[in-house]
Amino acid sequence: MAKRGKYEFGGPPGAAAIVFGLPLLMNFWYFACNDVSGCPAPALLEPRTLTWQKLKSQIPWPQNGLSGFVSWHVTGWLMAYYALSLVLYRVLPAHEIYGSKLRESGKPLKYRFNAFHTTVVELAACAVGTYFYGAEFPVWTFITDNYLQLLNTNLLLAFTIATWVYVRSFSVKRGNKELRELAQGGHTGNFIYDFYIGRELNPRVTLPFIGEVDVKCWLEMRVGLTGWILLDLAFIAKQYRTYGYVSDSIIFLTSVQSYYVLEGQYSEHGVLGMMDIITDGLGFMLTFGDIVWVPFLYSTQCRYLSVHPVHLGWTNLAAVASVFVLGVYVFRASNSEKYAFRTNPDHPRFKNATYLQTKRGTRLLTSGWWGVARHINYFGDWLQSTPFTMPTGIAGYMILPAGSALAGAAVNGATMLDGREVVQGAARGWGMIFTYFYSLYFGFLLVHREGRDDVACSEKYGEDWEKYKKTVKWRILPGVY
Repeated sequence: MAKRGKYEFGGPPGAAAIVFGLPLLMNFWYFACNDVSGCPAPALLEPRTLTWQKLKSQIPWPQNGLSGFVSWHVTGWLMAYYALSLVLYRVLPAHEIYGSKLRESGKPLKYRFNAFHTTVVELAACAVGTYFYGAEFPVWTFITDNYLQLLNTNLLLAFTIATWVYVRSFSVKRGNKELRELAQGGHTGNFIYDFYIGRELNPRVTLPFIGEVDVKCWLEMRVGLTGWILLDLAFIAKQYRTYGYVSDSIIFLTSVQSYYVLEGQYSEHGVLGMMDIITDGLGFMLTFGDIVWVPFLYSTQCRYLSVHPVHLGWTNLAAVASVFVLGVYVFRASNSEKYAFRTNPDHPRFKNATYLQTKRGTRLLTSGWWGVARHINYFGDWLQSTPFTMPTGIAGYMILPAGSALAGAAVNGATMLDGREVVQGAARGWGMIFTYFYSLYFGFLLVHREGRDDVACSEKYGEDWEKYKKTVKWRILPGVY
């Protein structure tokens, strides 16, 4: 049983706050930044006079109340999407490799990777549909018309999967032939914390026709990441249906986010070296993150731009593209150097490299990218994510009623098809709370992950890790952190 000092994320109180708070935050994000009254809703700009009735009139609250948050129709099609991904997982060519050796048995598990091919097939099918139906392609209209129901159905599914793997984890036995074991930090005995962090390390299920599926790895790289692209594309179609054109900002944003997803899926086997797979169990943390947080939060910028188009121009496009390219370069170059050194440290390229020889027999690189900072790749990862927010500019908009005096006098507004006018007005800048939140969150996530890595490396290398930290002093960004 883990000791209280081993708790992460604020222990049981923090886990409870995340489990019950983040679902509310995701719904608030949708209602507060909307296509009915503005981003944020005007009532939120006047907190002294804020009432529920006033706010309710300015948000896309379902007409049938709470029952409108989910529907059997949406649930059925969402399950079809998951089923399609499972079928493609089985029938498409795949790369099968073994992961790290398990702690108890010393044996590795085999993983099947073809997320990239799956996404390409699904996007190709959508491309054909768009060719014939244009922006009215049913997949795009279904997504934008049922966004709230899709969000909450995925949310309920996250709770369902987390509950299933939690209950199932109590059947794990030491040394069993199924190669099942518990995550080191996931069986503290505290229900809410273990439910959140995940008890079983690598839950797997065998399905008819599909075969064995590693649930954690499958969720990590498939439906949520592909769903992120599909949401972005649906918002491009919505912008075109509304305005009759597609802005350069939403094209750029969808392009770089799609690259981010597809590049990650193309190198899907890289997850086998991630903490998510090696040490974390599957619980609400990863399940919610994979199928709710990633697709629905990360697509917020395109959702914003679908209502309030931003025209960047070639100069601004070049600027944000340069930031993205620099981030990709730092991230890929540093990771490539680390991988090359681990697999062949005697390669001629490392002839003049410096390193620390550990008692475990491995070497810790102290030159090149890894002499700059202990996790310089995290800086590159964060840097390449900042252009996901920058195209929204000084965000914020208000939607004025059709025919109103304010709408007629609005400057630099974009007239919508129903006559309403979208202007920034008093909302200018406040929308950045929604569109720039991703970058702030991602930075916090990487700092937190670096802290977890530091603890894990300290346990792994002992005194050698302390020596290494004296040589490479900076954690992520030299001179800053």
